[in-house]
Amino acid sequence: MMRTQMPIVLAQTLRACRFIASNFWGLVALLVLWEVWVRWNDLNAIVMPYPVSVLEDVLHNPTLYLRNTLQTFGLALAGLLVGLVVGTLLAILTWSSKTLSGLLTPLALIFASVPVVALIPVLARLFGYDVKTVIVIVTIISFFPSFVFTAAGLRMLPPGSADFFAVAGASTWRRLTLLAIPAAIPNWMLALRLAAANSMLAAMVAEFLMGVSGLGNMFHAATNDLDMQRALGASLVAMAISVALYAATGVLSDLVKRRWE
Repeated sequence: MMRTQMPIVLAQTLRACRFIASNFWGLVALLVLWEVWVRWNDLNAIVMPYPVSVLEDVLHNPTLYLRNTLQTFGLALAGLLVGLVVGTLLAILTWSSKTLSGLLTPLALIFASVPVVALIPVLARLFGYDVKTVIVIVTIISFFPSFVFTAAGLRMLPPGSADFFAVAGASTWRRLTLLAIPAAIPNWMLALRLAAANSMLAAMVAEFLMGVSGLGNMFHAATNDLDMQRALGASLVAMAISVALYAATGVLSDLVKRRWE
């Protein structure tokens, strides 16, 4: 029985290795170069630890990483949802009125261009030095892609469709719900993909600057203690979740595109 199972396990392992090599060869190469560079320069762990040491710290402290990851992920998800809703509503307002478009579009561009670091002291005074400010910061980062892509999608109508609705005497509400919003769905999915990948990083940066719990605060405390293994471990977990969110929303975006084509 064991002899028959060994070839199956070996074949599955080889398939997994081929999948990793074909899809994540860049990441594997980066880790190998990291390992070689640290060993070649004989760097101290305080300066730069080995990648294996970072992975070991993550695997040996699952409770610590899981607790902080759930905190950051929850804040990122909340800010992402609010940002998408705000950006979509603002895009619909600009679609409905040229006056609102001329007013809101420059304001959104200016607001999104202000560095987050400059906004944090003001937002912290308004919302407090707690998780509410983190959610607000993620919302600000997430709303702009939603606003831009949705606003563009609302105007990317099928040829002749606008004239048909005008001849049919359709109301503004019907043109919005039956024509503009369906046309904007593929663009909205692109906005979701971009914002989802950035939401985790935004939450972690906000936690780092605010000093609240989560991966950002974990990174901040580890760097203060010169524990680079833990600091890079927090960064590695955040990066992995960002990549997973990007990949998941990419699959969802492809499904939606096939539905709308």
